[in-house]
Amino acid sequence: MNRARQTDPVEDAKTQGAIHDSQFTNNESFLTASCPLPITNYKQIVLAHGSGGKLSHQLIEKMVLPQFRNELLEPLHDGAIFSLNGERVAFSTDSFVVSPIFFPGGDIGTLAVHGTVNDLAMCGARPLYLSASFILEEGLPMEDFWRVVQSMHAAADNAGVKLVTGDTKVVDRGKADKIFVNTSGIGIVPNEVNIHPARATVGDKIIISGPIAVHGIAIMSVREGLEFETEVASDTAPLHELVAAMIAAKIDIHVLRDPTRGGVTSALIEITQTAKIGMLLNESSIPISEEVKGACEILGLDPLYVANEGKVLAIVATEDADRLLQVLRSNSLGREAAVIGEVVNIRD
Repeated sequence: MNRARQTDPVEDAKTQGAIHDSQFTNNESFLTASCPLPITNYKQIVLAHGSGGKLSHQLIEKMVLPQFRNELLEPLHDGAIFSLNGERVAFSTDSFVVSPIFFPGGDIGTLAVHGTVNDLAMCGARPLYLSASFILEEGLPMEDFWRVVQSMHAAADNAGVKLVTGDTKVVDRGKADKIFVNTSGIGIVPNEVNIHPARATVGDKIIISGPIAVHGIAIMSVREGLEFETEVASDTAPLHELVAAMIAAKIDIHVLRDPTRGGVTSALIEITQTAKIGMLLNESSIPISEEVKGACEILGLDPLYVANEGKVLAIVATEDADRLLQVLRSNSLGREAAVIGEVVNIRD
């Protein structure tokens, strides 16, 4: 199940806390009581419920999932995969709320298209069709809306997908943050592909396709007035062609995940909870640019919790790791791919 993109990458990181060691396991404790959530502590939704961390998981696991539990929803993958007229179909949906709506390297429109294209790609699917729904705040400059629509058009054309249906709503001034966008998408999954978070196996290698935390810092550079010798631009990009190359290389990909909201750590924790395994990261192997490191130090953030929009996490068997790195590094979106850790037994 996808979670809406959080409005504030800084709050994303701060609400997660900092990493003090590199061991992740699936034994995060969740409160159990007659009420699905500890309402004595949270009688209202707080920002942390949208951060992709522990409270987000509680909200989904304790309140949403029990009401809709079924075999397609249960994996809480980036999308649902099911058969339709003999085809394996992937279906995904996502909501996008970001401030500012324009930032170095992209805008909310490119994020919306790339985000759903990438969620389908993480299922191993070839994206085909998108829907788009807009919630517009009264007073939004028409020129800004036109820029967003044009960005979505360009991003969809570049990704080779068609926007085929949608909706528009307008709310009173002050009832939204300029514009919110929801996109849904469908794609076709090849029969030989078996990508699933439960397939992470002890001994597997964890690979990231390039430097992390770029997107979140690109937004913060605008919001906080940070200046760098080299501009930090969002890494937002469609990843389906990169994934298609990985599949074409006949590599048995166990798990794929794009570490968006909540960053690399939150994505890996979700996988550990599904696969009932642990993960051991080598933090010195994780690619991070000097500009991003410096910005994270200034802002008091851990880059492992900062959002990405153009990176893929892949988990494969040890014997396939080198070949996967070759495939990734042959593509402009994966030139700095690196092995950053391995899957371990939760008792290790």
